[in-house]
Parts: sequence; structure tokens; C-alpha cells
Amino acid sequence: MNLNTKIIAGLSRISEVFKVLLWEQAKNLKLSPIQIQILNFITYHKQELCNVSYLAKEFNVTKPTISDAIRVLVNKELLIKDFSSEDNRSYTLMLSLKGRQIVNQTENFADPIKEQLDKIGEEDLESLYKTLATLIYQLNRSGILDVQRTCFGCTFYKADGGRHYCHFLEKELLDSDIRLDCPEYEEARVG
Repeated sequence: MNLNTKIIAGLSRISEVFKVLLWEQAKNLKLSPIQIQILNFITYHKQELCNVSYLAKEFNVTKPTISDAIRVLVNKELLIKDFSSEDNRSYTLMLSLKGRQIVNQTENFADPIKEQLDKIGEEDLESLYKTLATLIYQLNRSGILDVQRTCFGCTFYKADGGRHYCHFLEKELLDSDIRLDCPEYEEARVG
């Protein structure tokens, strides 16, 4: 096997570990993995992204799948539908107090992975991070990954001879400062 094939196999194994850890959390809380992912997403993202259409795109599932998960979360009083827009059919989602408590219990589900990363040298971690950020951006640009909010695709980002600059933060960025999920992300116009 060549190196690319080995890396793909390794990423697949890590993906499996992530799924197993998420399933364990989900079973303990009587939720599905997608329901936990929705709760965590809503916690850390702008409210305008917290709607059925965007969540379906974010998690690469159908709108009915997201709608079903949301229905359960609303019934369990973990989410609140906010109909404050002008369109009565449209709503965004917010966490309830009970939902915040669940997020507090679930947000550390990947700690076993973090513990192993703590054992890897800083230089190797920085190299891995740079590679992951680039791969995510390239997968998005090739149409394989629908959603990405990395610096590389942001209107505020500027690259100059291997150096990175963020016009929003008004500062130069190190490779390790590149964000994979930036809250200030605004998609750059292509072309």
C-alpha cells in the first residue's frame, strides 16, 4: 500500500473510534448520535445556522432525517423552536436549559482521543493540524464536503508566500491558528 492509502485507512479507523465514542454517549442519554451532534452544533454556532436546511447540509443527511431528530429533541424539551422570523413556517433552534445540561454531559465524549493526542509531540500535532485543515478545504473545493468554515475559504483570509493573515482579527496567523470551524467565517467569493 502506498502512503496515501495508509493515511486513508488510518483516517477511517479514527472515524470509527469517533463513532463508537459518540454511540456510547448516545446510549447513556437515550439519544441518537445525530441528536447529540445537533445539540453540540447549536451550542457553538450562530443562530442563523441552526435551522433544518443548514443542519442537513452540515451533517450530510436529508432534511427529513434532521426534522425527525429535531422533533424528538423538542419533545424531550432539549430544543426550542424560535419562530421569530417573518415566515411562520421558518424557525431557528435554541437549546433549552435541559438541553444545555445534556451538552455539558456530552461535549467531552472525545476525551479518549484527546488523551492520546496529548502524548504526541507539538511539532507532529502542528503538522497533522495543518494537513487536516488543508484536506478539509480541498475536499470542500472539489465538492465532496459540502460545508467547511476554515480560514482558507473565508473572505477575511489572505495568504502571502506561506504566511496567513486574517483581516477580521487583524493579525497574522500561525498554521496552528487556522480555524477549522470559525464563528466569524464568511465564504469568500470564488472567481
